[in-house]
Formats: sequence, structure tokens, C-alpha cells
Amino acid sequence: MDKPVVLVTGSARRLGRHILLAFHQHGGFDLVLNYHASEDEAKKTSDEITSNGGRVLRVQADVSKRKDVVRMMQIIEKEYGRLDILVNNAAIFTRYKWNKIDDDAWNKIIDTNLKSVFLCSQEGAQLILKSTGAGRIINIASLGGLQAWKEHIHYSASKAGVMSLTRSFARTLAPDITVNAVAPGTIIIEGEENPEMQHIDKSKIPLKRYGDPIDIAEVVLFLSTKASYITGVTIPVDGGRSIDTRLS
Repeated sequence: MDKPVVLVTGSARRLGRHILLAFHQHGGFDLVLNYHASEDEAKKTSDEITSNGGRVLRVQADVSKRKDVVRMMQIIEKEYGRLDILVNNAAIFTRYKWNKIDDDAWNKIIDTNLKSVFLCSQEGAQLILKSTGAGRIINIASLGGLQAWKEHIHYSASKAGVMSLTRSFARTLAPDITVNAVAPGTIIIEGEENPEMQHIDKSKIPLKRYGDPIDIAEVVLFLSTKASYITGVTIPVDGGRSIDTRLS
């Protein structure tokens, strides 16, 4: 029998890569690796999966553009004949003082972080319903969508929008497709961190540590494989920061 097919957007590198590898390590899935510009990283990730016996389809697409998303879904349907799980992970993170956010900076982050989730959910849900009749959508939101990050106003707005889309699509696509979100806090990805990036002090995190990619991947796997009676929720995976009233 055909295996369930999982598409993870932006999965050539960083968190998306770890989520894709977690599905591979879990076993029982055929995978779709989506990337935009990270071609070398995409090949490296897909080679790692295939060398360990996995099946992965590598698709270049700018998920903020409808024509690319439509083409990607057509390629998936042609290659696998189905889509079961969509993980909307593709995103960018930028830091601007509030009065320095120009139209280009605003449009780029809204298109990449929010519009892409809408487009992939809209087109992906149609393929899920057409090919299997039921499935899961998991959106990667952010603690920044729950808190007010003053130097990341446009980013916080985009991720708050992702959480709103999660609720709206959950209601619209029920009972056939569950739609949930994960809101990561500070996740440290070894070997891929910007040394100039400043992080909140661990002493301000209730669990007193930063998160690892596996902390996010485990929740994505749970929502993809176990959580049949959960839809429309955003689960913070942040060491408890979202329960703290201090917005630092």
C-alpha cells in the first residue's frame, strides 16, 4: 500500500530540516522536501534521507507565489498520487526598529510567513481531499505571535496571522482535515545559529533552557499521527515563556 505523504515547506535547512528528518526517523512516510533558494542544503538533506532508505521528493518552489504552490502540488500528485500531511514551516525572521520597517520589509515577511501558509493550505487541502479524503495540516507559528515583540512588529503580526488562519481553516476543513499550530520559543539549532543574534537569558525561561529542534518535531509528529480529536489550537513549545506576563 502507498505510504502517507508528508510535505514540509522550507525543509532544506534549520527547523524544517529537523522536522522532515523526524518524519523519516519515525518511519512509514514518503516525504516531500520543499526549498526556495537553498539548493545545496536541499540536496544534502535529501541525500541523507535516501542513503538511509527513505523516499523523498525534492521540489523547488517559492511558496509565497501561487503559481509555484500550484506547480508543487501538481508534482506531488504526479509523483506520489496523494498528500496526507502538510507542515507549513517556511518563514523568515528579521529585526527592525518600528519606524524602520519599510514596505519591502513588511511585504517580504508577510508574504513569506503568512501568505505562504494560506496558499499552501488552500492548495494542499484540495489535494488531500481529492487524493485521500482526510489529513492533517500543522502550521509553525511562533511565541512572537503570542507576545508583543517590539523589535519584530512585522514578524509578530505575521505569526499572529498564522494562528488566526489555523483557527479559520480548522473550522472550515472539519471534520476531514485537522489544522493545528506549534509556537516555538527560542530554539537553538547547533551549527546554524547567527553569532550576532541575541537571545533571552535562560534564567527568564521557566524551564531554564533553550529548546532543541526535537522539542518542536515531537509535537509536530504528535499532531500528525496521534491527535485525532484536536483541531484549531496553537501549542506553545517555549519552556513556559508564554505563561510569563513579562514580555521580555
